[in-house]
Amino acid sequence: MMKTGKLPIILLLLLLSIRPLSAQVTIVDRPNTGGTNTNYISDRPPLQPRHFIKLPVGAVKPEGWLRKMLLLQKDGLNGRLSEISAWLDRKNNAWLGTGTDYGWEEVPYWLKGYGNMARILDDAEMIAEAGTWLEAVFASRQDDGYFGPRIEKNGKPDLWGNMIMLWCLQSRYEYTEDPRVIDLMTAYFRWQLTLPDDMFLEDYWENSRGGDNLLSIFWLYNITGDTFLLELAEKTDRNTADWRRRSTLPNWHNVNIAQSFREPATYYRLSKDSTDLMATYNVHHLIRNTFGQVPGGMFGADENARMGYIDPRQGTETCGFVEQMASDEILLQITGDPFWAEHCEEVTFNSYPAALMPDLKSLRYLTAPNHTVSDAENHHPGIDNHGPFLAMNPFSSRCCQHNHGQGWPYFIEHLILATPDGGIAAAIYGACRASVKVADGKTLEIIEETAYPFEESIRFRLKTPAKVTFPLYLRIPTWTHTPTLTVNGVEVEAGAKLTNGKYVRIEREWQDDDQIIIHLPMKLSQTVWHVNQDSRSIHYGPLTLSLKIDERYEKVSSTETAIGDSKWQEGADPAQWPSFEIYPESDWNYALVIDDSLPPEENFEKITTAWPSDDQPFTLDSVPLTFRARGKKLIGWGTDPHGLTAELPIKERQRFEEGTDTLTLIPMGAARLRISAFPVYGGTVP
Repeated sequence: MMKTGKLPIILLLLLLSIRPLSAQVTIVDRPNTGGTNTNYISDRPPLQPRHFIKLPVGAVKPEGWLRKMLLLQKDGLNGRLSEISAWLDRKNNAWLGTGTDYGWEEVPYWLKGYGNMARILDDAEMIAEAGTWLEAVFASRQDDGYFGPRIEKNGKPDLWGNMIMLWCLQSRYEYTEDPRVIDLMTAYFRWQLTLPDDMFLEDYWENSRGGDNLLSIFWLYNITGDTFLLELAEKTDRNTADWRRRSTLPNWHNVNIAQSFREPATYYRLSKDSTDLMATYNVHHLIRNTFGQVPGGMFGADENARMGYIDPRQGTETCGFVEQMASDEILLQITGDPFWAEHCEEVTFNSYPAALMPDLKSLRYLTAPNHTVSDAENHHPGIDNHGPFLAMNPFSSRCCQHNHGQGWPYFIEHLILATPDGGIAAAIYGACRASVKVADGKTLEIIEETAYPFEESIRFRLKTPAKVTFPLYLRIPTWTHTPTLTVNGVEVEAGAKLTNGKYVRIEREWQDDDQIIIHLPMKLSQTVWHVNQDSRSIHYGPLTLSLKIDERYEKVSSTETAIGDSKWQEGADPAQWPSFEIYPESDWNYALVIDDSLPPEENFEKITTAWPSDDQPFTLDSVPLTFRARGKKLIGWGTDPHGLTAELPIKERQRFEEGTDTLTLIPMGAARLRISAFPVYGGTVP
């Protein structure tokens, strides 16, 4: 007869602790839009329902390195800009009604990121600061419905600044349900409807970016149901620049493209014409077919894309990065296509972080995939812009100076989304916790723990006061290999396997402390840029790797190296806000030595180091992931007569020094000087 002892009791307790997995698990292209989520404002007919619903501002709170980035932003340029930017001077500001200096786009650009950051951090002082500006907006409402400073160009109203401010007002409504937002926007849109077509969206910027007006019209329609808004939507679309062209664009300004290409897809919500949706996909690929043969998800347009300037040494405005991130997030909601989630991560993790100093107190107007000098010299015509556009200057330009702050808050807001069927989705990954209403209106908290993209596992935990049934959607990236999913320790099989580029949908009765782990193994891969000398970029999961170049920082005067339209507030101390020039202290003119007969893992050695104690992984010294590689120096590849990184050497004329060197590669988001599109020695083009 078996004796009762401690071991059987422990085993019994362990068995009892493993909850049986009773769930319906399927692989889907995107969430179904057949239902209506009554917990959140959803699309009213005749609008095409979106596949994802953004939660109200503040419902998603960042954790880990994402929270660190937001805290750095709070103490950095965006958080302190109202103290130093002349465009935000309270004593002479048309938005506040205290003067005539209107800060046309600068005020709403800044407030767009600052106000949302304030709510995400629940910072009372910042919330009050944002409230001061928004109260002035309410007070500016005029009898005809217009609000804000009256700005005319060539006798026609310029509405671009108001388009941005509408987004600030929508965020205000999300976290306060202030009825004044609805009243103001309704009156303002009725006023827009009275404008003749030849007086509406006629200026260059508003004409290019009319899609932002369209998004606000649909937002208000979903709340009020006022049918005049659908007429205004049609008017907005026909008066916006034509982003439906098959093989050209209305203009080649990099921010206009990153921001405006989403307009046809936005209008698709009303037209339901698939050609509108496909037009947005077409522009995305069209610009990248020529100017986007570079890593990091963007395209080399400096300020404007120019034929003949397609090398990876051409840059993108910091504004372009954050507007592309926002477009990806919006298109993810509209289409449900995981492509946009993956692209958003590509830009966010690889291109955006290195556009700012590690403390987020200054930024660079232009940042390129191959970027080996960051000084305050004029590099025109190598880059399109005339002036000191490569230095890290807190006043690098009026637009990026104020607009960059939307990047991290908007990204955080899209980490957890609601779905039309009453569920929850994580399409873009990052550590956070979110309060979400599901199924029959029950509220729960979902906690996401991970160091992604520097970690392969993402852990979710549910905190719910009662059992509740709803679907949970998780994205399976295209780059992962043999992913696995467990619920409460039980491995889940969805059909034959988890399928790359799709979502796994898990519907079950969830209860408190349920735990879900998705493991996304990362492997090395590569991209060959055929139009750029068959150069290659090396990727590890969602991260693209760059050569680690030793960086020498030189502090310089921000006033002496700023561009011409920079303006300081009276009393601001420029010495407290220096600029930095960055110079290479190690050789960078290397080709990678690659043996294509071997798998990528045998050409590179992965090295994992301790997680940074300050939670800032995007610096040379703290990045927790590096790779060793072999390289050969290229003879004659250096800087060109304009002081820029020279274009990639012509493949057939490349000459190499004897011997090989050991190189260190790091994620490109941590490299403010970098080579990310490499010449190759010894490889054959796949």
